[in-house]
Amino acid sequence: MRKTSGPSPRTPRLRAALVAVAVAAVTGATLAGSPASASPAGAAPATDTTQFKGVNWADPRDNFADDLLQLSGLSTTDTYRQTYAKATRIIAAFRANLGANTVRLPINPYTVDGAYWKSYRGVIDAASDQGFKVIVSYWEGTGARKDGYIDDTATYWPMWDTVVKAYKNDKHVYFEPMNEPHGYTDTEWADIAAKWLSTYAKVPRNRVFVSGAGYNDHVTSVCADPRLKGTYLSLHHYGFWKDYATYDQWVADLKVRIGDCANRTVADEFGAPMTTGLNYDVKTPDDNFVNYVQAVTDTFRELKMGSVYWPGLRTDDTYSIQKLTGTTARPWLATTNQSGADRLAWAWGRGKHVKG
Repeated sequence: MRKTSGPSPRTPRLRAALVAVAVAAVTGATLAGSPASASPAGAAPATDTTQFKGVNWADPRDNFADDLLQLSGLSTTDTYRQTYAKATRIIAAFRANLGANTVRLPINPYTVDGAYWKSYRGVIDAASDQGFKVIVSYWEGTGARKDGYIDDTATYWPMWDTVVKAYKNDKHVYFEPMNEPHGYTDTEWADIAAKWLSTYAKVPRNRVFVSGAGYNDHVTSVCADPRLKGTYLSLHHYGFWKDYATYDQWVADLKVRIGDCANRTVADEFGAPMTTGLNYDVKTPDDNFVNYVQAVTDTFRELKMGSVYWPGLRTDDTYSIQKLTGTTARPWLATTNQSGADRLAWAWGRGKHVKG
């Protein structure tokens, strides 16, 4: 994720935004590469990705942590049973309130390689047991470690050994080797993704999400790499990358990042302010975020792309489309912006198109 909570989502992660804007300024020549040649090199695991209709469930710290991850509404002191019970209710609320069937969850070595892993598995198990698709993604640490590189390969690979061993036979669980690998060049990142695939060769490729290069901000390079054939590709796309763009400009910006690879691509992060009173059901050409949300949800639907909103739930985040209600032991969720939920429904094949 490339934003923080509060009224100014660009502030603490300005570097990410500036990189994305700089990449966008190069336009199609750099981002798209050679779209015509990208598609044949990476055969799609399906004709489209519309089966993924989801949200991210996040730690309040944006998932960047040098200790245990604690998803909003959970506690690192909870037992497996307590975690499973709470997660069961929150996952059910994602489905009831939004119609979601997918959740994306963070992992890191601290969470997986210690005693807390037994409890954290309660989140994955609760989602899988309800038939949710679960995308498990590695997040790097914070501070000096938040540099777009794997923090420590000596703990990274054992982490994945543990996760893959636990869930390789669970058809609901999908593996994303790294979130926003922006420290690496496109080629370096493709090399790491290829190594992940060869290391875990028994994992079906159609249960792997290879992040787009950079901040997951374009998938054309990983799509063109024949070593990554058969995997899904994950794209991130945010409205705060530009101070202002029209609806048509946002459509163009998104499409150049996808190239001819829409049939393999899931936007597993995209988002906009949900607690500031914006109405995404009404055309408002002078508002950048309204233009953005309407453009991307229309485009996901048009291209038959799955999408996973950021965040479904993250405490104190103005982008969060759900907020905690109920008690600590029996949490439930409420929708923070019905018009935002309407746009998700539209992207996922339901609802109504915005009319002028």
